[in-house]
Amino acid sequence: MTAPTINGTRYPQPVDALLPAARNLTKSLDDLPSRNRLMREFHIGAPKADELLSRLRDERAEQDRADALHLYMVKRGSLAEPVELFPTDDDEPGPDPATAPDVPEATADTAEPVEITPAEADAEASTVGHPGTPTPAAPVRAAVAWPVVLLALPAFVAIWSGWVGLGGLTGFGIVHPLPGIWDSFSINSAITLPIGVETYGAYALYVWLSGRVPGPARRFAKWSALGSLAVGALGQVAYHLLEAAGVTSAPWWITTAVACLPVAVLGMGAALAHLVRTHD
Repeated sequence: MTAPTINGTRYPQPVDALLPAARNLTKSLDDLPSRNRLMREFHIGAPKADELLSRLRDERAEQDRADALHLYMVKRGSLAEPVELFPTDDDEPGPDPATAPDVPEATADTAEPVEITPAEADAEASTVGHPGTPTPAAPVRAAVAWPVVLLALPAFVAIWSGWVGLGGLTGFGIVHPLPGIWDSFSINSAITLPIGVETYGAYALYVWLSGRVPGPARRFAKWSALGSLAVGALGQVAYHLLEAAGVTSAPWWITTAVACLPVAVLGMGAALAHLVRTHD
């Protein structure tokens, strides 16, 4: 059996018939009800609930404007009672015009006409009509980022030279990546260390601090960024200690660790790129 609506009938009712009860619901909630609340309360579908909610919003906007206009007129001494545009069903009926005492109409001698311009009414409505609305905060200027360039320049020189020097002590050096195609082209394979380790560390640090990636990607970026920065620091320490001691060939365990760095960076970069694009 279909549940009865608020007016005791089981047949669909128009929005005009549901509007008084929706006003009472808005007054009891002290706020506009949601579409789902209207659908549940009045047993109506989504289109009718949307139309009803739109009518309530329009009435709320008109009432707010009337309140602001009333307050402005009270300040000017031209009105003493609030204006209610949309009374609810539970309001008490007004006095019978037949039995109401005669009240003399205001004349030009007893009441001074007040002319309100649209600009003045809008100004009052914006500041007084909504006392509960918080004042928007002033826009905050973002911090400048150009000092990072000055910080990065000396760090780039020191990190690059340290990694290239350590690569030379661990077997990295000049290679010909295109034999038979471009025999004269050569490259120092030691540059793969600063490019791979430090670039991945900066990228993982950005992903971690951005806050715009899924939780697993952010956790992986956090720990891999810290690990990459720690490995970079240890690489610099190892190079300077070996260089200060006059060592021309790094021990086998340092050579093993340095040789594995390009492979480790490739794996961590691929894993982080996969996690960033996964939203499960």
